[in-house]
Amino acid sequence: MNRWKITTFLFAGLLVTSIGLNLNQQASAEPQPHMRSALSSLESALQELKSAEHDKGGWRVAAIKSTEQAIKDTRRGIEFDNHH
Repeated sequence: MNRWKITTFLFAGLLVTSIGLNLNQQASAEPQPHMRSALSSLESALQELKSAEHDKGGWRVAAIKSTEQAIKDTRRGIEFDNHH
């Protein structure tokens, strides 16, 4: 996987985290199609990052950590919206 793809995954994770933290409360708690779609994309990205060759100058590991954090934040955003 090249540096562009890793940067794209990292940016996507940060973007989803930002979106998740800034979502307004919605009247209905479910199904949250955009958050669930983002979560699915992040989980797929994480698997791709983990499958990539290891030598990326530390960027692959950083992208994995950022994506894992984005997954946690997205799940928290979904849970928050479901309880408010």
